[in-house]
Amino acid sequence: MLIKNIACLVNVREENTLLRGKALSGLPCIKDACLIVEAGKIKGYGKMRELPALTAHHSPLTVIDANGAYILPCWCDSHTHLVFAASREAEFIDKIKGLSYTGIAAKGGGILNSAEELGRMSESALFDAALQRLHEVMKLGTGAIEIKSGYGLSVEAELKMLRVIQRLKALDLIPVKATFLGAHAYPLEYKNDHAGYIRLIIDEMLPNIARENLADFIDVFCEQGFFSAEETKRICEAGIRYGLQPKLHVNQLSSIGGIEAAIELNALSADHLETMNETEINMLAGSNIIATLLPTAAYFLRMRYPPARKLIDAGAIVALASDYNPGSSPSGNMNTVVSMACIQMRMLPEEAIHAATIHGAYAMQVQEEAGSITAGKKANLIFTRPMPSLAYLPYSFGNNLIDKVMINGKFV
Repeated sequence: MLIKNIACLVNVREENTLLRGKALSGLPCIKDACLIVEAGKIKGYGKMRELPALTAHHSPLTVIDANGAYILPCWCDSHTHLVFAASREAEFIDKIKGLSYTGIAAKGGGILNSAEELGRMSESALFDAALQRLHEVMKLGTGAIEIKSGYGLSVEAELKMLRVIQRLKALDLIPVKATFLGAHAYPLEYKNDHAGYIRLIIDEMLPNIARENLADFIDVFCEQGFFSAEETKRICEAGIRYGLQPKLHVNQLSSIGGIEAAIELNALSADHLETMNETEINMLAGSNIIATLLPTAAYFLRMRYPPARKLIDAGAIVALASDYNPGSSPSGNMNTVVSMACIQMRMLPEEAIHAATIHGAYAMQVQEEAGSITAGKKANLIFTRPMPSLAYLPYSFGNNLIDKVMINGKFV
């Protein structure tokens, strides 16, 4: 397949690279470009004037005229809770009336609400609902995704969630990574026996997950009223023994040593980071941990936004993700995430696009398959509507600027 008359081919890279500081704003693009797709992968690319040389050794090609579209690699959403049983708009009303996130949790809402709903739902129904959501986010331009468990909070229900994610993986629609988040909250029966629930995670959940090879990563909600930094380390060290690298929820509501724990554990990413001090910013910048920022969660909860500008200027590796979940970010629209990162966190469009593509890919270890326009990677591509510039994409936040999405060389 030959795609011609591309106004701008965005994030073109010969090799994968993590970017820090000013380098994050250097987004490599080819104007007046063409692209060759073969067997669902990117075969080659260049300027339109190079078309004869690019197509010289190819048999007749199906030709698609991009008609001046911008083409970007699909978004890589490295932090989601896509598998859930029911929406939580009743809590949305509670929030409007002034009830806090912790207040909702204290009366049995929040994560415990989702766990109760999920416990009643069959694996088959859960899979059907998750698959529908996956198709929806693909149409919005997501071409790789991480999905967490954590709404089970029992051996049976956590395994059920992870088996659903495994079934989504097996469809081979887009790269899917599974994260075990049994340490998302304490179930009611362990409300006064935190040590007992941690033993359940370590002694029963993890061995069963390993036996069925159901997870790629392990996560813990390291937060006041949930899991302490010491508890986080204990759970993750057990996960590491089963080959699961940590990806951690830290510093969302408070600073309790989550950054230090992430560094000690050599976590792949530290996610949320709405509550950060200068010391923690510098610690993260001095590490290889990816700082995954979730602006739509801060928006929905009316919280301060993560200090993206300070993190970037300090030299931290920054990624963007949706945190798609029913309680605090009920949207998997990465276009909104990119816009909000620019509008509310003062990220440059080029920085936000990098953070939502190649850095998102690194944050779930799919950088060899996705995240940039690179020969050999999947042809998971966003075709925009006509735009005056790349900056127009986050600038025009209320408009749908995606014309079509290609996954594995086919339009969805």
